[in-house]
Amino acid sequence: MMNKKIILTALIFGIISIIFGAFGAHALKKVLTVEQLTSFETGVRYQMYHALFLLFLGTTNLISDKKKKIVYIFILIGILIFSGSIYLLTTREITSIDIRPIAFITPIGGILLILAWLILFFNILSNKEN
Repeated sequence: MMNKKIILTALIFGIISIIFGAFGAHALKKVLTVEQLTSFETGVRYQMYHALFLLFLGTTNLISDKKKKIVYIFILIGILIFSGSIYLLTTREITSIDIRPIAFITPIGGILLILAWLILFFNILSNKEN
């Protein structure tokens, strides 16, 4: 059941990143500065990277389900914070949503993503069965 949840989340993140990527390349290109558009694309790119990461996570048997759940939660929260904050920061003039006072959360999301990769790495490394 956990693997299905992880894979479905990966697919949702992938779909959203494609939609946001197309939206950025077409609609936002006319209203954002080059710098803002580059930042927006960074959010899209990292979201897609982690969608692919989740696809791997949901199909591997190299770590326990307990560790998978931890990695999954870190990726889920990390992407929501990292990419989500970038989307909001770059489009604040359009959306009127100003999260600049809490922009410090963006690197927290990045740290969660790094930790997810490290947890997976060390658990695969220490797995004696495979």
